[in-house]
Amino acid sequence: MNATIKEISDEKNRTEVNGFFLLGFQIVHHLRISLFCLLLVVYWGTICGNLLIITLVSTSKILHTPMYFFISQLSISDILVTTDIVPNLLHILLNNGAAITLFGCITQLYFYSSSESLECVFLTVMSYDRYVAICNPLRYTSIMTRVHCVILTIICWLLGLSTGLMHFITTVKLKFCGSYVIDHVFCDLIPLIELSCSDTFISQLEIYVLGIPILLTPTTIIVVSYTSIVRAVLRIPSSTGRQKVFSTCSSHLIVVSIFYGTIFSVYIPPIKGQTSTMNKILSLLYTVFTPFVNPIIYSLRNKDIKKAI
Repeated sequence: MNATIKEISDEKNRTEVNGFFLLGFQIVHHLRISLFCLLLVVYWGTICGNLLIITLVSTSKILHTPMYFFISQLSISDILVTTDIVPNLLHILLNNGAAITLFGCITQLYFYSSSESLECVFLTVMSYDRYVAICNPLRYTSIMTRVHCVILTIICWLLGLSTGLMHFITTVKLKFCGSYVIDHVFCDLIPLIELSCSDTFISQLEIYVLGIPILLTPTTIIVVSYTSIVRAVLRIPSSTGRQKVFSTCSSHLIVVSIFYGTIFSVYIPPIKGQTSTMNKILSLLYTVFTPFVNPIIYSLRNKDIKKAI
């Protein structure tokens, strides 16, 4: 009799979940309102700043170069990721948590994965562009042709969208039962895997497999590129010349440091409970605040963009 009751209870607990509840930040009301206002301002600034970059690159002839073309593509990626995360997060903050359907959650995961993957590969392509410009200046125009830039851009978009699609397909196949509460600010892959009651081996394997072309390989290329750039800069005899050359890639280096510093701090440490308060804050840094500061960094440290404005 007791065994039968236990089986019925277990069956009820395994009722399939068709939606989730995103907790967001469980803080007092006035802090949530303050954070809401901050994120609203940041979102508005992100959209305006990145649209300004895209418009300037499209209309100003002095910005019709490979470097600025890739910066405009990075701005598109920044708009996508912040639009995917912030509006729903603002809703969560106003209501101290919010429900989201299973399809809505997985759709958010798709656009998030695609946008962040795009960010990774475009930052890599930009480091390659700076490497060619500084280490092979005489061959730069013959290597970074318009056709070459378009091909690199298409490859980046295909990689980014394919990564999001693969996460979407594997997550759709997961079954969720029991707990439906996600202690995070958006639908990320790791919290969803932790809530799944089906076999998650494929999903976990996918994280490591896709991490090679999307995270580890770009990081390696960036490190190798900047190692070569530093060597080339150090060979320049005058300090003025070294400063002038290095200034052409300093903005990109700052953006790379901010983005990879925060994303590695969230996904690399083998800490259980990826949805802690610290990880929520770090997640906001690379999904919300990095897209906000990118156009500021490129504008303040770039004479050509200042001139175009």
